[in-house]
Amino acid sequence: MAYLPLISCVLLALCSLSLAANVFISIDCGSSATYKDENGIVWSGDDDYVNTGESHSVQPSHSYNHVMDTLRVFRNQSKHCYNINSVKQGRVLVRTTFFYGNYDGKNSPPAFDLLFDGYYWAYVNNSGPQPSRYEVIYTTTKESISVCVSQYEAGQLPYISALEVRSLDSNMYNGLGDDMDIYPLFTRRRLAFGANATIRFSADPYDRQWITDSTMNGTIQVSGNAKLESGLTTDYPPPAVLRSAVTAPTRNSTIQFNLALSTKFTSSVYINWYFSEVARLGPNETRYFSFYKDNQPLSKPFSPPYENCTQKYISNMTLSANNSFSLVPAENSTLPPLVNAMEVFILGDLPLNNGTQTEDVEGLASLQEAFHLLKNWSGDPCLPKFYNWDWVKCDGDRVTTLLLGGFGLSGPLPDFSSMTALHTINLSNNSLRGNIPEFLGLLPNLQILNLENNHFNGTIPTSLSTKKDLILRVSGNPELCTSNSSCPNLAASPKANSSFMKRKNILEMVFTTIVSSIIALQLS
Repeated sequence: MAYLPLISCVLLALCSLSLAANVFISIDCGSSATYKDENGIVWSGDDDYVNTGESHSVQPSHSYNHVMDTLRVFRNQSKHCYNINSVKQGRVLVRTTFFYGNYDGKNSPPAFDLLFDGYYWAYVNNSGPQPSRYEVIYTTTKESISVCVSQYEAGQLPYISALEVRSLDSNMYNGLGDDMDIYPLFTRRRLAFGANATIRFSADPYDRQWITDSTMNGTIQVSGNAKLESGLTTDYPPPAVLRSAVTAPTRNSTIQFNLALSTKFTSSVYINWYFSEVARLGPNETRYFSFYKDNQPLSKPFSPPYENCTQKYISNMTLSANNSFSLVPAENSTLPPLVNAMEVFILGDLPLNNGTQTEDVEGLASLQEAFHLLKNWSGDPCLPKFYNWDWVKCDGDRVTTLLLGGFGLSGPLPDFSSMTALHTINLSNNSLRGNIPEFLGLLPNLQILNLENNHFNGTIPTSLSTKKDLILRVSGNPELCTSNSSCPNLAASPKANSSFMKRKNILEMVFTTIVSSIIALQLS
């Protein structure tokens, strides 16, 4: 028989508050205003976090709340990203909210994909009257976070209503073990059984949203004022959540859980349950019960503590809607089972990645700095697979192709020599000027370089003209010397050129002698 791990804990609200998140950002997408909501959360507009998109408002008849009244809608390119910088590496909670609100008057909500940090997140389809929320908990590997929406099919314009980021304590939600920390946790449910309203900030300093549950039919709500004053549980459920609960209606009855899992496929899940007596038991009262999975015992009988908390979890267990979990009373219990709260997470199918290779990211940044119109693209350039930037192609986490033909680029080319995996570069039909950089010929994997119809001048670098098997296209650059015959300044014989260099050296020596003499006279 497999038994659930047990964590005994005593909560201290003040200590929970002392673990205040070092990132607590709330973005009202499509808005430019800063304001404080009814929960004391400060919201800001999204101008500092995104470079593209249009601000829209929902129709007045669809108004839901102040945050949901505006949204940002994206056109043209395939992937649009919010970027949050200066984020301390560690455990974070990221929450996105989508509310169509018939902003375009078409009564046709679009469907699109949601991504974060180069990882596929969800397929968004907000077709109901309520906002759709998506939440993920994961460990960041960089000091920035990107959240992106991507067009799924033509005419389906992605949008977003709100984006929230909260830092968590590094020990939270680590029941999977260190070797599984590289997998994201997608929140499926977070319930406060017995609560009459959603519990979030400031009752929960991490602003997790503990919602009420309407599916526990037949249970009885109970509440109390237990003093939870010392100690912490690993995942810090707020005291407000533990002061209410539900019990089974009779001593011999059970509590059945609805995990809201799919009926079509199985998922690897991570589930937390929290247990705490809301009132002190009488001298002749006992409450003991066990966990059952599919009518088989999963734990030994245990008793919820008063003014304390017991947390039980299962991790990385494959389940579907066909599986059932229940609390079954022990024979010696005088009271029915009780539960305060539950969290259900789906594990990501793939481990988190480190994103596109740093050398490629740096090279692309150089191009974006030189050509500002390229700054409309942000987020991970290559990942997840099939969600690369429009003007790059990738092989895994390396950029292999630049497709910038006809992009309206002007000026000299910057140095992007760090992009050593490039095998194809198309910069044709722009207004690029200056010399062709030498580093292009030193890219070890370069096979095709198209520089046609620009304004390059000077000569073709030797590294390019002598590069074996390179397909080089440079026509349409009137000032570019493609051969000695097209470069009058270089057409002189080697002897003439040698004489010129000798005369140049003599003049340099004479100039140096004159300057030295002048300095000597001034010092004498």
